[in-house]
Amino acid sequence: MQKISLKDWVILITILPTTLIGLGLAGYFTASRHAQLNDFLINKSTNIIEPIAIASTKLLENRQREDVRTLLSFTHKNHADIIRSIVLFTNDNQVFVTSAYNGDTNVMRVPAGYDLPQKTTVEEINDQLIFRTPIMVEVEPSESFSSSQQIIGYLSMQIDKKSIQFDQQREMIIAFLLVVLGSIISAVSSFRLIGKVTRPLGSMVQAVDRIREGKLESRVSGQLIGELNFLKNGINAMAQSLGDYHLEMQRSIDQATHDLRESLEQFEIQNVQLDIAKRKAQDANRVKSEFLANMSHELRTPLNGVIGFTRQVLKTPLSDTQRDYLHTIERSANNLLAIINDILDFSKLDAGKMVIENIPFALRESLEESIALLAPSAHKKNIELSLRINKDLPDSLIGDAMRIKQVLTNLVNNAIKFTDQGSVTIDVDTEHIDKDSVVVKVLVKDTGIGMSKQQQQTLFEAFNQADKSVTRLYGGTGLGLVISQRLVHEMHGDIGLQSEPDIGSTFWFTFKVDLNHIQLTTLSNETSLKDKSILYFEPHAHSRQAVAEILTSTQMKVTCVDDLSEFERLTEQQNFDYALIAGDVSPGSLNQLKSLVSQTSERIDNVHVAMNSTSPNLQEMIVAAGAKTCLSKPLVGLRLIKALQDKSSDNGHLPLRSNHVIVPIKVLAVDDNEANLKLIKALLSEQVQEVVTATNGEEALALCKQEKYAIIFMDIQMPKMDGITALKHIKDDTFNEKTPIVAVTAHALSDERDRLLKLGFNSYMTKPIDETMLKHTIYEYCDFKLFINAKKDPVETYTQTRVEVTEQPKPAVIDWSLALKRSANNEALAKDMLSGLVNSLPETQEKLTEAITCQDIDTTKSLIHKLNGACCYSGVPNLANCVNEIETQLKQGASIDDLEPNFFELSDHIEALTEQASQYVTPA
Repeated sequence: MQKISLKDWVILITILPTTLIGLGLAGYFTASRHAQLNDFLINKSTNIIEPIAIASTKLLENRQREDVRTLLSFTHKNHADIIRSIVLFTNDNQVFVTSAYNGDTNVMRVPAGYDLPQKTTVEEINDQLIFRTPIMVEVEPSESFSSSQQIIGYLSMQIDKKSIQFDQQREMIIAFLLVVLGSIISAVSSFRLIGKVTRPLGSMVQAVDRIREGKLESRVSGQLIGELNFLKNGINAMAQSLGDYHLEMQRSIDQATHDLRESLEQFEIQNVQLDIAKRKAQDANRVKSEFLANMSHELRTPLNGVIGFTRQVLKTPLSDTQRDYLHTIERSANNLLAIINDILDFSKLDAGKMVIENIPFALRESLEESIALLAPSAHKKNIELSLRINKDLPDSLIGDAMRIKQVLTNLVNNAIKFTDQGSVTIDVDTEHIDKDSVVVKVLVKDTGIGMSKQQQQTLFEAFNQADKSVTRLYGGTGLGLVISQRLVHEMHGDIGLQSEPDIGSTFWFTFKVDLNHIQLTTLSNETSLKDKSILYFEPHAHSRQAVAEILTSTQMKVTCVDDLSEFERLTEQQNFDYALIAGDVSPGSLNQLKSLVSQTSERIDNVHVAMNSTSPNLQEMIVAAGAKTCLSKPLVGLRLIKALQDKSSDNGHLPLRSNHVIVPIKVLAVDDNEANLKLIKALLSEQVQEVVTATNGEEALALCKQEKYAIIFMDIQMPKMDGITALKHIKDDTFNEKTPIVAVTAHALSDERDRLLKLGFNSYMTKPIDETMLKHTIYEYCDFKLFINAKKDPVETYTQTRVEVTEQPKPAVIDWSLALKRSANNEALAKDMLSGLVNSLPETQEKLTEAITCQDIDTTKSLIHKLNGACCYSGVPNLANCVNEIETQLKQGASIDDLEPNFFELSDHIEALTEQASQYVTPA
């Protein structure tokens, strides 16, 4: 906003008020004079027309037209300056006489429909005034007339206002001239005032501006009067003071500039040193990445052989001692692999390249599997390890089971590590659940050494533990909790703890997963256990509650005791179908446990023992004492129920012959490490009909020039020709330009997968090789057109080959023996799996019909894939074969229209399954 100067203010407060007052007065008096002239004209016209009307009464009554005309003409001539026309109208509104024949009598006439005027009226039309006055005569009152006067006509006179408009304009001009004169006089006074006050002030302002610009020698000159002279002296004194201060400041600036120049020289030297340090750090980071890559490769390569061949040996007949030793080797190798994975996971998380998977998984199975692997560590320290999962927690979820197990394993492993006596308990419950997702909360509580507040503050820092003594006593890399914290955050959860020294710690974490509406597994509710009674002895409260909830879910009648004398009393007084004893296997208590089992088995037929040990010798000893089974703690759902079921039925199912399928394809495996090559060949031989091996890229290239393969597994780092170079040559110069090539490497860094896929590899597998992932890769990427001896349609040949290999009879709508085999002879689980499939078919069929109608190929593939997965575990071979054939052809590029007959066949199979399912399951 622009500021108003003092000069402008002086002008405004002198000229403007004078002008406004003058305009106000002039306007007022002009308006008053204008009104007076109008009133004068009206009065004058009234004084003219009314006498004429009176004089015309007798003449009009006697119809003396000429006399009336003479009267009107005489009046018109005498007042011609204002009168334009005078007209006398009769009472029927007709012209009787007019003073001007060229006048507009219609304007002067009373409009049609209006009454004749009872008195003098005035009507303004443009610049004219129309006066109308009645002409009345005295009459005698009668029935027709209530008044004593009667209107016999009226007189209308047209007046011109121009005669007074000139006077009005003149008055207005005079008033305006007076206003202008007053403004001029005020302006003269203002400029005289400006000359006396504002000019000296303006010179002072200019002097101040010069001083502000640095011209400190500027002064205000001249002799002024009054306060202006005091202001001039103050400005000059201020300028003198500023000049002195400026000189002092300049000296200080010169000194500071000298000091700054020296500092800048030091900074330049330090910048050079920092640049050198930065380059060294970048080189070190590159060396670190190369080291991680090489370490991953060099360690995973021998570990691949150790773990792989250990698992292969475990598939062969072994003694219990040999099996125990091999399990120890496998666990040790897995522990070493876990350390490598921790370091690599930390690198991925640190670079922000950790990917959280979203795949279906069974929560209970995943958690129980993790706890079972950690149980031996707890057993060695005689620590009570127990897992309790809320029975209302959904089991079929979609998320990253591997990362969930990784976090749980880290927390439980730490709890066991830092607990010398007591227990480690795990509670799993829901924190929030809706129709599409669930937030799961896991608490891990121990009775270990605990931590102080200061130790807790640094706990989630990389390569850090509570204190140095912890590292010396317990070992560890200090990465577990950091990785767990970041993984939990990646899964939209949180992690925290509560701890007190010498009392223990409680760690908790949450994670968010989606609900999977297609059930994968379910806790068995086998009818053979329904209404059966079981006596359960367990001193530890948490373990007792967890196992009791599992047993109650099978509809068994559970009696829990925590006192041995109470257990013995109940066995003597009541009859139970089962007894479950949590036994102490310490050397001093082992004989007592054997005696208790022996005594209990005399009264209860089915006695089962749970102990903190995985020793086969101890288990055989307990079984020899009279127990049906001896289980390692912690007791988990499916394993416990299976143990009770296997020993509870006298007509158990005989083991079914394996239904393993050998896919009739030829596969090429390339690896320079003899152990790894031998292992992958052994693993592939269990999956495919023929495996060809090569030890480097040159051999692989030569083989690919001679024959076409269904799929190629290629190592990356090899002598003579590496895997990437071999890939390019195979794609360019052989028959295998379209053959899927899968990279098999020990590198596990985050960027490796993306780099290899960009180079042209179809997929990526890390060592050690997982058999399940190997089978999935073969199914996902193998070329079905390259089945050995394929003479017909590839899918038909594949189906026939499977039948020949498995030697199965023609499949039925529901093959109950196959369903039992797929559910490990668990009849309740088989029914649940079949029930889940049957109940999901209407919704699946509706969505599939909609997708086919809309030609939505992606949705169709997704629905068929889910249905194929559900059929694999439900004993429905007809439907399974049909769905498998549709999915196979969709993967080969067939369109929805091409598969129309197959979809009709699928609908028939679904209908047949729905009709026959009532024999085995009850529809929802």
